[in-house]
Amino acid sequence: MTDLDYVLPLRWDDDSGLEELTAYLRWLGRGHRVIVVDGSPDPLFDRHAALWDGLVVHVRPDADLVFANGKVNGVITGLRRARAEHVVIADDDVRYGEAELARLDALLEGADLVRPQNYFDPLPWHARWDTARMLLNRGFGADYPGTFGVRRTAFLETGGYDGDVLFENLELIRTVRAHGGRERRPLDLYVRRLPPDSARFWSQRVRQAYDDLAQPPRMLFFLAVLPALAVALLRRRRRAVLACACLSVGVAEIGRRRAGGRRVFPFSAALFAPVWVLERATCSWLALAARFLRGGVPYAGRRMRIAAHSTRRIRATAGSARGAGTRAQAAGSGPLVAWKPEGLCEPSQNGLDDERPQRHNATVDLPGSMTSPS
Repeated sequence: MTDLDYVLPLRWDDDSGLEELTAYLRWLGRGHRVIVVDGSPDPLFDRHAALWDGLVVHVRPDADLVFANGKVNGVITGLRRARAEHVVIADDDVRYGEAELARLDALLEGADLVRPQNYFDPLPWHARWDTARMLLNRGFGADYPGTFGVRRTAFLETGGYDGDVLFENLELIRTVRAHGGRERRPLDLYVRRLPPDSARFWSQRVRQAYDDLAQPPRMLFFLAVLPALAVALLRRRRRAVLACACLSVGVAEIGRRRAGGRRVFPFSAALFAPVWVLERATCSWLALAARFLRGGVPYAGRRMRIAAHSTRRIRATAGSARGAGTRAQAAGSGPLVAWKPEGLCEPSQNGLDDERPQRHNATVDLPGSMTSPS
């Protein structure tokens, strides 16, 4: 067993994928300590407990964690129970191989947060559509995966991260940065992810667009797409529309080719780029309406108002919390306590949190082979 713990936050309303997940956990538990934090209803929780007895550490989210985003409750609960310095956090649809886990472990020797790259396998049509999002993100920088590697002590020193936000992955990234942590983005560390079914895919469209409220330049770009398209069509500038569509495919193809991405991303996914851009442009207006007319977007029976906070704001509130003595303490001086400084969850004046570059936050892209650590 290697010194690498694996935290899996889970909340299921049905057990349709239970057999496949159990097989993965059985394999994973042979070499790693696995902590499943299960927020499922009692009948499902009891069934999981009986099935996974002896395979994993199976617990409920800690009762003192009452964030609206249940995944954050699960992550913090899992990190409280982790023993290893290097910890994998992964959604229930992420499927690592041993080579990917070893690479992640090695990268954490020189980083506080490692952001791998997910890819869908198998690839139904809607997964190819959503893969276009990954490729465009890679074309401009890096994607946002459903899994991270973290150093446990670095996470403990942050005191946790706010879970009353929708885009909890971005909130975690910014929290680590705000505390001076080093992030690595190995573009060639490809980790398999199971695609959602088509019904779940459609249900996520507006919610994912809402995430862009935490990235104002990106949100403004997508809000401008439909008006620009309407003007171009009214003026019969079809060639300009076609050129923009081809440009989006080109950017996606750049992302597909970066760091050997052609091994896991098919060219057909890049062809979906114009469709995805049009979808995001449409859903961005729906997300904006949800923000200002309804006070947020529905999520897990709640209405989430804030997408994520800026690094600058997290740093400022974390500093205030330290000065007031409200930060959580590292291991050995008590369990990790998720902190929420006064005002942290209040919206900015325009409802759009901005992020400005911070000179001491080191972020590194690491192209190269899939198996050799940097």
